[in-house]
Amino acid sequence: MAGNGGSGILVPSRRKQCVGFMIGSALFAFGAILSIWVHDQAVLANSLYFIGSWFFTAAGAVQLVLSGQATVPVDFAPGKMFRAEWLSGSTQSFGTVLFNISTGAALMTLTVEGEQKFIWNPDAAGSTAFLISGVFALVAFARSDRFWNPGQVDWWAGQVNFLGCVAFGVAAVAAFITATGATLDARVASVSTLIGAVCFFLASALVLPTAQPLPRAGEVE
Repeated sequence: MAGNGGSGILVPSRRKQCVGFMIGSALFAFGAILSIWVHDQAVLANSLYFIGSWFFTAAGAVQLVLSGQATVPVDFAPGKMFRAEWLSGSTQSFGTVLFNISTGAALMTLTVEGEQKFIWNPDAAGSTAFLISGVFALVAFARSDRFWNPGQVDWWAGQVNFLGCVAFGVAAVAAFITATGATLDARVASVSTLIGAVCFFLASALVLPTAQPLPRAGEVE
């Protein structure tokens, strides 16, 4: 039976995961658009990134919970192996926390050394975690279905999500902060962030219609 009152808000669901990623992606996209076309709104853009990163973190936590057990029994030593779905969820969730750090630091850090340590380093590590997560997501789908199956919505979502991970990786490289405090290529970083955010939004939007809503209070799950 479903819980009473507002307890459903704490119940993880694929729908909440999708909505969380979509909101976070939209905020990242708006932040990137400001960075590209409105150059005097850096604080607002960074604020949108920071808020969006927390929606990513919430959605990533839901994804990790829904990914199930970390290991599965196998008939070879040591008798267990990590599940690709769990590895995807755990690495992505870790990456979202790193984005919390980098986007938060962007609002407070004023020195070049601080920008390198607290903005670029966690941003690059978070983007790497997202890229690894995207690979594991493709592996998980291939193991449960097959590598090439464009007839499945989840297949398309996995491909689009992986493109987003690649775009975030490109953005991290372009956002490298030099010893003088300059960004390697700010425009490429912003455009790639926009592309990645759009991809993440679309990947979740593809899955959302198939995600089951939570049952209402008094209904049997």
